[in-house]
Amino acid sequence: MTHRVAVIGGGSSGLACIKCCLDEGLEPVCFESSDDIGGLWRFKENPEPDRASIYHSLIINTSKERMCFSDFPIPAHFPNFMHNSLIMDYFRMYADHFQLTKHIRFNTKVLQVKQRSDFSHSGQWDVETEDKDGKKDKHIFDAVLICIGHHCHPNMPLHDFPGINTFTGRYFHSRDYKTPEEWRNKKAIVVGIGNSGGDIAVELSRVTKQVYLSTRRGAWIKYRMSVRGFPLDMLTSRVQSSLLQLLPFGLQCSMAENQMNQRIDHSLYNLKPKHRYLNQFFNQHPTVNDELPNRILSGTVMVKPNIRRFQGSSVEFDDGSVVEDIDLVVFATGYKFSFPFLTSQVVSVSENKASLYKYVFPPELDRPTLAIIGLVQPLGSTIPVSEMQARWATRVFKGCVKLPSVSAMLKDIQYKKETMAKRYVTSQRHTIQVDYVAYMDEIAELVGVKPALSRLLLTDPRLGLNVMFGPTTPCQYRLRGPGKWAGARQAILTQWERVAKPMQTRICDEPKAQRSFKWPLILSVTALALAVYVFPGSSLDLLLWSCLSSAFIVITHLSI
Repeated sequence: MTHRVAVIGGGSSGLACIKCCLDEGLEPVCFESSDDIGGLWRFKENPEPDRASIYHSLIINTSKERMCFSDFPIPAHFPNFMHNSLIMDYFRMYADHFQLTKHIRFNTKVLQVKQRSDFSHSGQWDVETEDKDGKKDKHIFDAVLICIGHHCHPNMPLHDFPGINTFTGRYFHSRDYKTPEEWRNKKAIVVGIGNSGGDIAVELSRVTKQVYLSTRRGAWIKYRMSVRGFPLDMLTSRVQSSLLQLLPFGLQCSMAENQMNQRIDHSLYNLKPKHRYLNQFFNQHPTVNDELPNRILSGTVMVKPNIRRFQGSSVEFDDGSVVEDIDLVVFATGYKFSFPFLTSQVVSVSENKASLYKYVFPPELDRPTLAIIGLVQPLGSTIPVSEMQARWATRVFKGCVKLPSVSAMLKDIQYKKETMAKRYVTSQRHTIQVDYVAYMDEIAELVGVKPALSRLLLTDPRLGLNVMFGPTTPCQYRLRGPGKWAGARQAILTQWERVAKPMQTRICDEPKAQRSFKWPLILSVTALALAVYVFPGSSLDLLLWSCLSSAFIVITHLSI
């Protein structure tokens, strides 16, 4: 019997879920409350209630090779960091290629999802929906995938801002910000220094008289671009991530901070995070913004502390400074997530916290037939993470993968909560954080698709070296196991060609510089010496690692 699966939401996570259901021979029915796919990434001039909404200029912070679906690379001619309209184009290509749209019921809102009376035996769910004409229907499903994201309800903590009711200008949440034109020659304050706050402050500063960026704690500023103009996230490899984990946490943070401060001195720019106990790089989510330091340097953006009070058109900050004649305040203060169609017995949400096994499964259901997809905040793109979660969930629904005991799941949940509490500043933003590579590998191992590095190095050394020392792109999780894709190898070996393609828009006649083996050899000997020094009497595995490091340095030198 074919299992029917309800997919709630037609954004990137919903599309991945439909595709994964079809791959596993399940029958998906997707309910999308709007008239189109795309979710968060679909720009609309007028925001819809209880839905994410973006500004017109939004560009993604993750490069295309790191954000794509694992078996559908983004076209080579697309820019490395895409505007939201191009992301929508990519979603449509994906939906068309795999014929996903026919499984979506648009303009259909889910009102209620509840367990059937025989749930402990059948694992089935009653799903009640309503179409745009107000007609309600009831459906029975064998499983449910919830893909509504975590940018649902804007967080507006107005109670933290005394006198806001006296403010004579306009104020609204960042979800309601679209374009800067109407604020020309005005004064504006942006509250919050996350990705949206930084982007909006920069954009407003091009037309306003002055922008003040108010931040309670500060932030570490990361750039999209790294050395020689490569996307920064393409320079993170498995080996680099693994080696960093061997270092003390404080040393990891110091190394990252030194790298960030080489671009801009965060203390000089009044950006360095300040917290009573935690102020290190990996204690909070960094902000990705290439232009903010330039705007601060030019004086069009001024960094200020938290707001103490409003009084008419004046605003006083915690340091006692006052600015007059403020016309606009944008609260870039994040979002709250909830699942209003679920009872608290199924999933309970409090202060942006939900107890889910691996951030996906409610641990105490009699049958594991409901999963939350995309409820994570990775240091990387959510799209491949959601896809991996969907691959796991559909395998569980199908009975191919078993979940551990309830006690084991609760123990894992508690461990993750304690780990997060120790590492991150207490904040509603830091409740669903995951490290991209570690989390992807964790779920991939459960599915049976984690790259087998030792085997790859023996059977396909070129590919193995690329997987170990190259960027951790989603295609790596299609090399083996369920859902194996025949094009994965070629996609990995050609990923740097796709990085270069959109920038090759004119012929450059400069002769190629002659390659010298001097530095590759020096680095190779250094890698070997380091391995011998750090691991005296090391095993053959460590010797193999040093040799592979040396080999990759040479290979990389030859390929650039």
